[in-house]
Amino acid sequence: MDIYILGIGANSSVFMDLIEDCGHSIAGLYHYNNSRTGESYSDAKIDGCFEDLLNRTSLKGMNFALSMGDITVRKELYNRIVAKGGNVPSLIHPTAIISKRATIGNGVIILPRSIIQADVSIGDNTVITINTTIAHTSRIGNHCMISGHCIVGAYVHVCDSVQIGQGSVLVSGKVNVVGENSILGAGAVLREDMRPHSMYIGNPAIFIKAI
Repeated sequence: MDIYILGIGANSSVFMDLIEDCGHSIAGLYHYNNSRTGESYSDAKIDGCFEDLLNRTSLKGMNFALSMGDITVRKELYNRIVAKGGNVPSLIHPTAIISKRATIGNGVIILPRSIIQADVSIGDNTVITINTTIAHTSRIGNHCMISGHCIVGAYVHVCDSVQIGQGSVLVSGKVNVVGENSILGAGAVLREDMRPHSMYIGNPAIFIKAI
């Protein structure tokens, strides 16, 4: 399929690689504003800004990938695109290992060498970056961002809009729930449940502040 990328920044080339590695084509790029319309970025044309698309009556028949890391922006764009009939397909790198017993939502991004074990479910518009493992029987919510080299242990429920930093570990048998809209810092080792709207850091991870 032909896929438009929304968001021009440092991560855009990662999404360009992913789209092509999945056997698709890059149809064009859209920036957050019109300041770069008409430019080229890595041999692809910047066709306009987000509002140029979202002001259309319908996006039916168009496919999109959201390259930004800000999960609040990702959630808003995803919901607006879907509401106008646009398609945000899941993109799973060929080197990722996905159990046939896993359930993957719409608009999910899974980058190289990640492992999704049996009986895992991943919600819509969630990003799993490189070399991350989601152990069996865990649930990842909608609009989450799980950074590289993380391990989410078995039987963990990560609620919606959670950010998990690079190299973090959520210990099986210790963590049951990670509350919505929460952040786990990079390199953290979580051994207890996380309350919603909170930030935890460290090894062992501890509550730092409400967010």
